[in-house]
Amino acid sequence: MMEPLYVAGDSVLHRLPAWLKLLALMAAGAGLFVLRDPRWLALAFLAAAVLVWSTGVAAAAVWRQVRGLAWVLLAVGAFTAWFQGWLEALAVLLRVAAMVGLALAVTLSTRTSDLIAVCEKALMPLERMRLVDAGKVALALALTLRFVPEIWRNFQEIREAQAARGLGANPVALIVPLIVLTLKRAQEVSEAIDARSH
Repeated sequence: MMEPLYVAGDSVLHRLPAWLKLLALMAAGAGLFVLRDPRWLALAFLAAAVLVWSTGVAAAAVWRQVRGLAWVLLAVGAFTAWFQGWLEALAVLLRVAAMVGLALAVTLSTRTSDLIAVCEKALMPLERMRLVDAGKVALALALTLRFVPEIWRNFQEIREAQAARGLGANPVALIVPLIVLTLKRAQEVSEAIDARSH
């Protein structure tokens, strides 16, 4: 079974059922978008950080999971500050950082197989109405969860290879191979889902 983010442990968060963690994550996500005051959002971010810490995962491992997002957050923050002011930018950054922290705490403390099982059960009423294939959707989710960290690994490998060739500063030499590899993996994901449906 694919476990791209899960880290085994015995924390309180690890022992909670997957359905409860997913439900709490959805509720927290909705709540974060209601909050506007940066002070409350800062408390939410602090709570998310404590939850991630409680999983027992090393800080270096957490940083490896989120460092790619740091640049995106900086760009979003700068864009928001330019058009809406620094206070709104701070609120946006804290909101996104809190949501990412909460999602990371869930994925670090929950097996992928458990998350998929919960999603499949939640989709069963829609399958009975012949609106979706619950197993197929769950498989797509499982493959996507496995696919996302692999894109980051491909990026790292390509960057190191291009730097060794003296092409580290050339964005085209980095982006083109990454797009090709990503499309190739996306095709494999699509074929796996199609194979499941037959």
